[in-house]
Amino acid sequence: MSAPIPITAAPLDISAILADRAARVIVCCGSGGVGKTTTAAAIALRAAEQGRKVVVLTIDPARRLAQSLGVADLDNTPQRVELGPEAKGELFAMMLNMRRTFDDMVLEHTSGDKAEQIFANPFYQTVASSFGGTQEYMAMEKLGQLAARREWDLIVVDTPPSRNALDFLDAPKRLGNFLNGKMIRVIMAPGRGVTRILTGAMSLAVRGVSTIVGGQMLKDASNFLQSVESLFGGFQDRADRTYAMLSKPGTHFLVVAAPEPDALREASFFVDRLASERMPLAGLVLNRTHPTLSALPAENALTAADQLAETNPLAAAVLRIHAHRASTDRREQHLLHRFTGAHPRVPMVAVTALPFEVSDLAALRVVGDQLAPAAEGDRITTGAAGDQFAHGATGDQSAPKRN
Repeated sequence: MSAPIPITAAPLDISAILADRAARVIVCCGSGGVGKTTTAAAIALRAAEQGRKVVVLTIDPARRLAQSLGVADLDNTPQRVELGPEAKGELFAMMLNMRRTFDDMVLEHTSGDKAEQIFANPFYQTVASSFGGTQEYMAMEKLGQLAARREWDLIVVDTPPSRNALDFLDAPKRLGNFLNGKMIRVIMAPGRGVTRILTGAMSLAVRGVSTIVGGQMLKDASNFLQSVESLFGGFQDRADRTYAMLSKPGTHFLVVAAPEPDALREASFFVDRLASERMPLAGLVLNRTHPTLSALPAENALTAADQLAETNPLAAAVLRIHAHRASTDRREQHLLHRFTGAHPRVPMVAVTALPFEVSDLAALRVVGDQLAPAAEGDRITTGAAGDQFAHGATGDQSAPKRN
């Protein structure tokens, strides 16, 4: 059951996206704690059970995706998720390991001896594991690799839970700026780079850098950059191609939010950012909403509860629960109207808060039923979690904010 969407917003039809064989990439982005990982996993599961061969890639270093899919651990290589005999397709899952991705890129594009020299370089070890922006560069690289292999007909990407979630879109530009920077050109200049820096025939600015970071580190940096100059050039081309793929039809960006002020504010940021990059925004997934099951106003419910408090305490308690839910729903609708006022053309789908934690395939199917309702012939048995939801279990999905 989905919450009512304001009339200014068109419904987001995720079922149509999954049924479209031209749709090859779905990118889920949003702030932390809004159910973004759960959304990505539920969409990937739904697509696989409807016959597609899907890989879901998480850039988030947390382990939530593995837990919800029932996989012991995820690494840089796609792992099959066991779906059962009723599934028509296949599902694989993986988690980005930026160091492993960097290492694999070096091995693929250099000789064995040269690769070993690069791996032993202290500057490379720093860049590959902790240098600012490396995760975003490697996310673009890994996404490009998955798309180029054409082994999967749908790739679902779960981005990090922060405003940096879309920084991988900047990877081609940042890399070009890095390689074309004045300091990099000085360091890489054959016969002039480090030698010039260390002999003092340089500007005071460069001499200051040598004093701060040390001559040996600059030597390591020079050796590293000269060794991988052609590698970075190839990466620049691949990143440009991946960026172009993300901007074309066949890619769908989903912004995930919760009906809370901060989350919807972040959602507005993502919508504006995608618009500025001219990326194909599919719409907004509004997670953990609290629609009411009755049109009875909250004030009337509280009045009736007071009247029944002594004669029928159970009915009074139910009325008070309804009044609280109605107040919550009214608040959420008010927040949502503010978002739609600023973004009236963004399609939406809402997912009702569940009375249990989304931590296994059965629960993911319940979420998938709300995101992309399956045709009767395609429906998979949900299991215990689905039965609990179907039989009207009550509660608030506060725990799943960790998903």
